This record gives sequence, C-alpha cells and structure tokens, in this order.
Amino acid sequence: MNELRTVKVALLGAGSVGSQVARLLLEQSDEFSRRAGARLELVGIAVRNLESKRDVELPRELLTTDAENLILQADFVIELMGGISPARELITQALESGADVVTANKALLAKHGPELFELAERVGAQLHYEAAVAGAIPIIRPLRENLAGDHIERILGIVNGTTNYILDRMYTTGDTFEESLRIATELGYAEADPTADIEGYDAQQKAAILASIAFHTRVPLDSVHREGITQVTIEQIEDAKRAGFVVKLLAICERLSAADGTEAISARVYPALVPDSHPLASVHGGNNAVFVEAAAAGPLMFYGAGAGGIQTASAVLGDLVSATRRHVLGGPGLGESMDADLPVLEARDIRTRYHIALDVTDAPGVLAEVARTFAEHNVSVSTLEQARTDDEAAATVVIVTHLATDGALRGLVDDLAKLDVVTRVAGVLRVEGGRE
Repeated sequence: MNELRTVKVALLGAGSVGSQVARLLLEQSDEFSRRAGARLELVGIAVRNLESKRDVELPRELLTTDAENLILQADFVIELMGGISPARELITQALESGADVVTANKALLAKHGPELFELAERVGAQLHYEAAVAGAIPIIRPLRENLAGDHIERILGIVNGTTNYILDRMYTTGDTFEESLRIATELGYAEADPTADIEGYDAQQKAAILASIAFHTRVPLDSVHREGITQVTIEQIEDAKRAGFVVKLLAICERLSAADGTEAISARVYPALVPDSHPLASVHGGNNAVFVEAAAAGPLMFYGAGAGGIQTASAVLGDLVSATRRHVLGGPGLGESMDADLPVLEARDIRTRYHIALDVTDAPGVLAEVARTFAEHNVSVSTLEQARTDDEAAATVVIVTHLATDGALRGLVDDLAKLDVVTRVAGVLRVEGGRE
C-alpha cells in the first residue's frame, strides 16, 4: 500500500454498537483505509466505566474516561453514547475543535439537530448520521444526496423493529399484544422498559429527522403527532386481515396543501392499516422499511435490519469512510438544506381515512342512525360490512370512510359512541398506504 495520510478517529461509547465499530476498525483497518484513501487510526475509546463488561474485548490502552481530552486528538469523532447529555456537549466540542462527527443519536438529532447543523456549517465541519434512522438501511444519504434533485411527496416508514415484531406476531399467530410483547422481550427485540418503542417515541424521533431532510424544513419533535400500539387489539388485527389489511406502526412524512391552498407538510406516527398488497405489508419480524414516493423517481423501497450492533455499525462506518474520502479528495462538504421553511400541519388538519368497528344492537333503524351521524360530520362511507355476533340481539358493523380531516373523523367517532344503538366502539384505526 502506498503511504497514506493518517486520519485520527475518536470513539465515544462502547456499547453494543460502539464495541462493534471499534472491533471492525481494528480488524479491518487496511481494507477501510484503501476504501477511504487514508489510514484510519482509532486513537481512543471514551467510556463511563473502564471495568464494564463489553460485547467485544477491546485493547485496554485505548479505553479512557476523559472524553474531552480524547476529542482534542481527533480528526473524526464517532458519538455512540446515546441520550442528550453529555452527548450534546461533546459533539459541540468536537465540531468547534474542527473535527467532523458521525453519530447514531436519533434522540439528540430530533431535539437539537438544527442547532448542531448550524454550528457545523458555521465552523466548516461535517455532521453525519446515517445510522440514526433504520439502522443498517441506507436512507439518510439517499434523501440528502441521491434524491436532492427530486421532489419528495411522501414517506411511509416502519422504523421501529420492536413494534413491527409485536404486530407481525399478533397477525401471524393470533397472540395478544401482551403475549407478543412478552415474547419480544424474551427474544431481545424489546427492552426491559419498552415504553420508547411501544408508545411511539422512538419512531417519532425518526419521523422528525426524515421529514426535516425530505422537505428541507426544520421539523420540531413536538410537532410530530405520536400514538403507540398499546391499544391495538387482536380483534382489530383479525378484522384487518379479513378486510385485506395489515396493521403497522407507521412514521408518515407527507407534503400536503394547507386550508388556504399553500404548501405544507405533516409528520406523524400511529398504528395504521396498510393494504396487504402494499410492499410495507410484507415487512416481517423486527425488520424496518422506508417507502419513499418521489415525483420523478417514483416509488422507492428501502428494506433491511433496523437495529443490532453489527448492523448499525455498518452504517456508522459507511459514514466514516465516505466522509474521509471527501476529506482526502478535498471536495466541499455536504451541508443541511433547511431553507424551505414549510409549515407543519396539526394532526387534526390532515386528511385520512378511518376503519371503524362498532358493536350495535341488531334492530331496525340502527344503520339509519349511524348513517345520519356520518352525514352530520360530512364524512362519507367507502365500505360497510355487518356481521352477527354470538349474541342474536347484537351485531358488529365495520366501516371504512372516505378521506376526511382527522379532526372531523375523531368527532364522528366520539358521537357514534354516544348513540343508544351503539354498545361499544370496538376499534378505530387509520388507513394508509393507498389512494382513493
């Protein structure tokens, strides 16, 4: 190998992802160096506790608890600590020192991404984050670079493997949510505290990042509507299956028109029905997938492992090699384009469809009362099916609506629940992934 310049790399964090990044950098140093055009030297690994047990045995001489001093030695800093603090402060220090940063920290980027991007641009540094969304799946770079000349219209993403495993198990085995969560925990798909996953917080953070990139607009985390999957029942799963749908937790980023006709965007996360013919319906187990609809390129699907130490390490190292090559060639860096500044619509203002299951008394005039309530809310019915239950005096009515504002649909459901002929609103899910 010809003599190459040396690029010094500092690693912050040695958890499941960090330890795999360190292992691969050490074991495959020559190969990465050939790809990058520079010798990648791991100069240190900052950890909280030198004695902690790790997934990979790492050279003791590389470990340190002094992250700030380590950063000063580096040309590149890889942040894999997670969380907001001290990651935010350390990334800020790294950028201000002139180092480029690679991170997988979705929580930090969703909350403080704009200020970090502005800092990077101001000091002439780079911030790379392919691993922050969908693990090993390349989606950030395609949106930032490959599709930069296109007009992204919509993104539908299954971006959380835990919830996809749970919903997929409910669909394929008939297990309840509680049983599926228990098995997901035993198999390592779910954390001991699964709140961030099952309540949609993890997907919400990723939706904020995807929407910001796709629509060149700063999308605050609190503007992303969020619902989790804890209220999804096996009855809803089975109703969906009979109707030709699959239930998925979706991160939806969409370009829309506001009430005054101007352009706006929406970013939201909730469980929704997807037609079983849609590509996202075939995403099983703990896998992730992102379905992009672009004006010129058309529909594009990105699919693969959304988590895991070695898988996420692949995305981190891809950023490192790509960024190093740019340094070696001397080309300009890639900044964030956030100049569109489109308004983000509230969830109630978006137009969607509902799948509503009602338990009703089986008597003359029931459907007339239900229809009258739909008319009062200016919501039209797309399909209606009625099935008898074990109780001869009762029936279940399953209705799929046409497009209407989410606010109108929520008001409709509230008023349906108040009807004397309705004994229970058995389930409500939105319908996505298809056009009327």
